[in-house]
Amino acid sequence: MPAAADNTGRINYDSYRLTKKLDENIAMLKGLFEGDGTLCVRFIGNLSDSTFRACLLFFDGMVNPRIINDDIIEPLTSCGLQGNIGLMERIETKVVKGNDIKRTGDVKTLVESILYGDTMLLAEGCDEALVINSKGFSMRGISEPDDDKSLLGPREGFTEAIMINISMLRRKLQTPDLKFKFRRFGTRTNTKACVCYLESLAKPEALAELERRLDGVDCDAALDGNSIHERIKDSPFSIFKTTGQSEKPDIIASKLLEGRIALLLDGTPMVMTVPYLFVENLQSPDDYYLNFYYGSFGRLLRLAGLLLTVSLPALYVALLGFHQEMIPTTLMFSLTSAARGTPFPTVVELLGMLAVFEILRETGMRMSDKIGSALSIVGALVLGQAAVEAKIVSAPTVILVAFTSITGLMLPRLKLTVLFLRLLFLAAAATIGVYGYFMSLIALLVYMQSIKSFGIDYTSQLFSFGKGSQSDIYLRFPFRFMRRRPEGMTMDEERSRPGP
Repeated sequence: MPAAADNTGRINYDSYRLTKKLDENIAMLKGLFEGDGTLCVRFIGNLSDSTFRACLLFFDGMVNPRIINDDIIEPLTSCGLQGNIGLMERIETKVVKGNDIKRTGDVKTLVESILYGDTMLLAEGCDEALVINSKGFSMRGISEPDDDKSLLGPREGFTEAIMINISMLRRKLQTPDLKFKFRRFGTRTNTKACVCYLESLAKPEALAELERRLDGVDCDAALDGNSIHERIKDSPFSIFKTTGQSEKPDIIASKLLEGRIALLLDGTPMVMTVPYLFVENLQSPDDYYLNFYYGSFGRLLRLAGLLLTVSLPALYVALLGFHQEMIPTTLMFSLTSAARGTPFPTVVELLGMLAVFEILRETGMRMSDKIGSALSIVGALVLGQAAVEAKIVSAPTVILVAFTSITGLMLPRLKLTVLFLRLLFLAAAATIGVYGYFMSLIALLVYMQSIKSFGIDYTSQLFSFGKGSQSDIYLRFPFRFMRRRPEGMTMDEERSRPGP
């Protein structure tokens, strides 16, 4: 009997019921998985009871054979089983050695369980089945993520297995206040997800809003976190991120301690956090694992890097094209002589070189680490030098673009945002000079003020000057002075445990 699936992949499980006849149950389940050659059906008897008939169903490659052989088959075949009265309960409590066993008659629960590596046990005369934990599929080991490396602090990172990720969070936050709510996404993938939060800190309004948005997610597949993030985030067409992501348990634990809510998705090491504020783009784990002097200096450096990487090309074009009187005479002579003989206007030179550097950076990312880094360095040097010698672009333009690209690498979470803002400011400055630059800057600040992330103003912490509110914004104060959680983020703003 084939599965009653519609064109979206949904199966109507209401028409499927377990009966007390073993052969009927097996036929029904085989019909559900018709055409799947990985389904294994193993019949079992008993040495002391010839009337006992049972069957195991599991998927090849998803289970641990040792668990099935030693903890299920061996006890069932050798123990004494007499009669069918309370048979499943006796097997569950006295026979099978599994540490995680569930007895149910719901076909949907049974199907979901064996699809995720569990083993189903059916028996003659029973209209219920046992689901026994026998997961044994291969998983990547715990390692340090490439994008969130820190000089000091924990080296472990999340994996693609959701239960391992949950265990790492549980180890960081050993309190009953840590709550987990499971759900599934994708009509075809049926991917397991988990909403995680600290009950005494997370705002009920933010939690309710997140669950409302998650309830509205309707998709075929949820293979990675971005397929969910784009469907639930505020300002879906904004160039600014309104949901955070990280691969490190210590970072997520710190976000939970600040009242945020995490969403874990099976199959991806990236964990989402909400609400997400702009100031988080300037923070780094090393700010907290190193001395507060170093943390404060690094944060100011990243803030300066953000301003420079989006502003330098625009200001260079504005000053050189509209406001030459603002440039020192000696410097103006140097810039003019360097640009003599080049065929393109300054703005065209900048756009061309910025495009070349983006191409080199993207190429370096897509290739192996050794070849990619060498290609980026050699390509930048060779192309830049050749372009200057051929009088295609001027040397100051190459220097400016190189410095702009390097400062942009300081802010990996704002990579796409920086690219758009750089082009926007450059276009405005090339049109009406410095006035265009400042008009664009003001428009950007006004726009950022209008963005919210799950009810919290996106820039709220940048302009909050209440008691202790600036202890972890532009500077990283010593821990003894960081006594408050982010303003408006939690129900309890006192006793902050600052973290990355």
